[in-house]
Amino acid sequence: MPPSRRVLLPIAAFVAGLVALSAAAVITLVPQARQGVAASGIGGPFTLVNQDGKTVTERDFAGTPYLAFFGFTHCPDICPTTLQQISDVLAAMGPKADRLKVAFVTVDPERDRPETLKTYLASFDPRIVGLTGSPEQVAAAVKTFRAYAKKVPGQGDDYTMEHTALVYLMDAQNGFVGAVALNRPPKETAAELSKRL
Repeated sequence: MPPSRRVLLPIAAFVAGLVALSAAAVITLVPQARQGVAASGIGGPFTLVNQDGKTVTERDFAGTPYLAFFGFTHCPDICPTTLQQISDVLAAMGPKADRLKVAFVTVDPERDRPETLKTYLASFDPRIVGLTGSPEQVAAAVKTFRAYAKKVPGQGDDYTMEHTALVYLMDAQNGFVGAVALNRPPKETAAELSKRL
């Protein structure tokens, strides 16, 4: 083999390896768009039951932006405060709020049956939809939104739930837009959400 070819073979092998490594990095690092799954990995298919006992999926929220919040009815402060803040924002939006859906997804399906959610949500804006399901369905929804939920034992048989307190803003294609800031006057949040409708 000529000396020049002996020199070129290692260089060619190195270049081929570099191309393969680059391709692997692109495949690994660039989010793959799967049907029904946002590029961020937040959001996607779920099947739950609303406060009226009707089966609800992500398709029921498609076509318009929506808010999603994970919590539970026995939550002492964060959940009722957040739901009231969302209610205040919806009121500040006026008629435009009818074009924004809101889902309150329980992380405590053992206690939060549809009738429990219906009673609990009666204290807040009626446009907020309560969602529950079997423990497996709820766990799948939590995973779909990359949320966090953990049962924490209390005294006796009592327990509480640690959970993500983020309010997700999803677009009309079930894609994650960002977190909603509620620690400001409702009119400011309302104005920001109205721009997305």
